Amino acid sequence: MTMRDRMKNGQLFTDMCEGLPQRRSEAKNLMNAFNRADHTDMQTKTELIHRMIDAEKDVWIESPFYFIYGKNIHLGEGSFINMNCNFIDDGQIVVGKKVLFGPAVTVVTVGHPVNPQMREYMYTDPVIIEDNVWIGANVTICPGVTIGENSVIGAGSVVVKDIPANSVAVGNPCRVIRKINERDEKFYYKDKPIDKEDLALESVLRNK
Repeated sequence: MTMRDRMKNGQLFTDMCEGLPQRRSEAKNLMNAFNRADHTDMQTKTELIHRMIDAEKDVWIESPFYFIYGKNIHLGEGSFINMNCNFIDDGQIVVGKKVLFGPAVTVVTVGHPVNPQMREYMYTDPVIIEDNVWIGANVTICPGVTIGENSVIGAGSVVVKDIPANSVAVGNPCRVIRKINERDEKFYYKDKPIDKEDLALESVLRNK
């Protein structure tokens, strides 16, 4: 068994052997290149996204973006990460399709033992975010969490336990406050109705 195996298996590990510091350094070089790249140079930024992380097609990340290894992050088709997000990916971060991250979201997959005599050690627990999830600004997602498909995590929440599918969840600690329901098919925000004629006008503007 290698140290990298221990990391994947959720066992206690340290990370200063087996070329891990070099791998982090290489990842940081790519991260810095991405964060410095001209925001109008879409081709370069797209190429760097696919070199930094395991990304499917039609994804986008706003800079700056921060991570540890990069290649432990899987980003599904059509997903979007807004600026100032931090992905602590010593363990796996698996993101489904069409997931939206607000600004300054932190996703953490690594922890330390509570016992202070063992604090030098680390362990990982993967984070899974299923399809069509929307994560609001300044959310923190802790190790081992799964967020079910279609769910919404309110801004500023701290997610320490799994969130079921089709839920609206908020708070610290984050809790489900309701299910996504029929009213959400009629209103997009408070009492503002979803108007099909208005959306048709928006579509015309979009395609000009």
